[in-house]
Amino acid sequence: MSDGMVVGLDVGGTSTRATVVSVAGERLGAGLGGGGNPTSHGAERAAEQLRVALAAALAGLDPSLVRAGTIGMAGVARLLADPVSREAFDRMWQDVGLRCPYEIVGDALVAYASGTAAPDGTILIAGTGAIAAEVRGLTLDRVADGHGWLLGDAGGGFWLGREAVRHALTDLDRHRPLGPLGTLVLTELLGSAQVAARPRDTVDVLVQTVTRRPAVELAGLAPLVIQADRDGDPAAATILAQAARLLAANVQRIRPADATAPIVLGGGLLTGATPLADAVRPALAARWPGAPLSGAGDGAVAAAWLAARTLPEVTDPADLHRRLIGPTPGR
Repeated sequence: MSDGMVVGLDVGGTSTRATVVSVAGERLGAGLGGGGNPTSHGAERAAEQLRVALAAALAGLDPSLVRAGTIGMAGVARLLADPVSREAFDRMWQDVGLRCPYEIVGDALVAYASGTAAPDGTILIAGTGAIAAEVRGLTLDRVADGHGWLLGDAGGGFWLGREAVRHALTDLDRHRPLGPLGTLVLTELLGSAQVAARPRDTVDVLVQTVTRRPAVELAGLAPLVIQADRDGDPAAATILAQAARLLAANVQRIRPADATAPIVLGGGLLTGATPLADAVRPALAARWPGAPLSGAGDGAVAAAWLAARTLPEVTDPADLHRRLIGPTPGR
């Protein structure tokens, strides 16, 4: 065990997860911290949350024996281009006792590796944002969207939340009774679904409520679309169908039409049995019938696997992937 430990971190805007594993495929430790993205939180605060997660994962272990590490996060290019952020991360790495080299990679690559060990394939993520990427040799190659809530992320959580509010506003403008989705939106944002005698008054309050909050908070309304769809609201079903078309179109932009490599679905909106995943999966299967389709798994463990696969004693990375993450379709 002491001759072959690696660490992996999956860093997000709201949480940071760290894992220590052995090159034999044993999970040795895990830790949790707060949001660790330096773009969202600043370099020092982000590095502190990584330190919290790593310290917990390394508890009872000798950090000087760790051989390699991988950190997965969004906005890698910005971090690597900023000496202050990189210095804060380097200092954090030393502070927890790690002396091995570490690599910072995109969160899309970590999500891909959590679903398959295949060196080539495609990752489609829909969480707060949305992005599709082609993976070549376990390196991100062509990318579609991921442009952020203002310019893109079509089909992601922010997009769904914004469409939910727009649907409610349209009903109010037309003096139509609110359906299930509009009722959920008003109740969530205004505390009541009661519409004023002049619907325009409710419109004004709703617009002001939304615009006074950080824009990204609209992503928190995405579950309302899913709930309304499950309640049989055709408006919610229409929004989800459009989201599925936009996400599938992103994959079509970067994936060859004859590709048979795996496709991995990641992000909270596409992982597991969600209405959006249920709409996206058949669209992708119809377009690429020979491609294995799987869901993303534990990103921190996948990051650790990415670190371990570069070690000389790991002669069968795919077998180590099976030991750490389990079998995936098409392997």
